Amino acid sequence: MSMGLFTVLIFVGIFIGVFMGFPIAFTLAGLGAVFGFIGWGDAIIPLMASKSFAVMQNYTYVSIPLFIFMGAMLDKSGVADKAFAVLNYWLRNIKGGLAIATIILCTIFAACTGVVGASVTAMGLLALPPMIKRGYNHALATGVVASGGTLGILIPPSIMLVLYGPMANISVVDLFSSAIVPGLMLAAGYLAYVIVFVHVKKDAIVTPPDYEGDNEVYTIMDGVKAFVPFMFIIFMVLGLILFGVCSPTEASAAGAFGAIILAAAYKKINLKVMFDSGKSTLATSAMVMFVAVGANIFTSVFFGCGCDRVMTNFVMNLGFGMWGTLIAVLILVFILGMLIDWIGILLIVIPIFLPIMESFGIDTLWASMLIIVMLQSSFLTPPFAYALFYIKGIAPKGVTIGSIYKGVIPFICIIFIVLGLLMMFPGIVHFLPNLMKSLQG
Repeated sequence: MSMGLFTVLIFVGIFIGVFMGFPIAFTLAGLGAVFGFIGWGDAIIPLMASKSFAVMQNYTYVSIPLFIFMGAMLDKSGVADKAFAVLNYWLRNIKGGLAIATIILCTIFAACTGVVGASVTAMGLLALPPMIKRGYNHALATGVVASGGTLGILIPPSIMLVLYGPMANISVVDLFSSAIVPGLMLAAGYLAYVIVFVHVKKDAIVTPPDYEGDNEVYTIMDGVKAFVPFMFIIFMVLGLILFGVCSPTEASAAGAFGAIILAAAYKKINLKVMFDSGKSTLATSAMVMFVAVGANIFTSVFFGCGCDRVMTNFVMNLGFGMWGTLIAVLILVFILGMLIDWIGILLIVIPIFLPIMESFGIDTLWASMLIIVMLQSSFLTPPFAYALFYIKGIAPKGVTIGSIYKGVIPFICIIFIVLGLLMMFPGIVHFLPNLMKSLQG
């Protein structure tokens, strides 16, 4: 069998497995086993065992369950509830203040948890009912929660970045520091859109005549009490990492411990909360680790059999050049984002196409951040947009899936705008990593 046909069959196998609904972890591991047996025979068995063991030995992956546990504990502690109430009160006289408060809190919450499902669900339950009750356009309300809630996959500590680092052979610390500015740019873009939209479109918010509002008053001290816990967790994790005090794995342990302290301080910690948080952590962590094992087996076979050389020669012969290749990869990521989840996209795109982009002289960290920002759209683009499914499941009665789809379109456009800025000004990506390195000596 020629290498070209061998490579084509591997890609066909991936897409058949994904579109038939098989879990991506077992699809990749199964394809690795089958094509490894075709290429090497029985030697694939010890290879699979050694690659699985290598994933279990990867120290960076230890941070994954700890970050997930941290987010689960914060979700149960009630920290976000108080902060949202305070923000809502402070912004009550600003048109669209409720939506603005939602995006601000989503941004802060994103810096405390890297699991999209948890942040979208928590913010949806917290912010959607009051926005609908206040008379917000359904599309605007759901779009704000969907886009703001998915910032957690970009703003560190992000599970995506932890998984991406070893896969692309990039420091997780560099990924964390380089993702902060693009994440804040997206949040600023979302805020700017909301502020402009509610003033341009007069019927964006039509407050019902029987709306009574919230009579509770919040002081500056209430705000301090609400936001200090968030700042505590953010500094506990990001401060320790970015200033070189400890590695992401050690910082994740500190963050998990800090989340337990917060839950205890809010008197929300009990056996049920601990059990539910542990159960959620176990389920998500097991899924991620199975995917990592499957990806390692698959990429070992893919590279070992020479399929990477076939792909490199194919792309080089297209004559796209550096910018053409980069744009083609970003388009591929966007299209795949409509069809499969972000983990599957990473495992298909990064091991195969990142080395090709490197061969064109493209900076790896910059290209990685472009791909990661583009992956933000994968949570918002139908038909398989997980954030939209989460929102539909928790939305108040009367909110249709059509309104949800319509609501995310402007925010997807903002992602493209930020992506364009990052492409034109690569220094945005390198600003914080270079600053942190200079501060460390």
